Amino acid sequence: MAKRNLTLQLDEEVITSTKVIAVQRGTSVSAMVAQYLREIAQDAERYEYAKQQALQLMANAEGHGGHIDWRREDLYDRGERRYA
Repeated sequence: MAKRNLTLQLDEEVITSTKVIAVQRGTSVSAMVAQYLREIAQDAERYEYAKQQALQLMANAEGHGGHIDWRREDLYDRGERRYA
């Protein structure tokens, strides 16, 4: 994939501390920023995929053809509680 430059404006303190961290990790600030942005993009893609899958499952309501035939009370044990 082709690479392009990106200009960022950061506080001097952030730049200084980030350069120190990059040296400690044996990498560059540019590589750290690129990795972070890649992770954000991948997280967004995974979230969107999971969201679409969940919406599809809800639309199909597995085995119910999209129709919900249960009541709220059916989901909880509302039987008599006994206390010792």
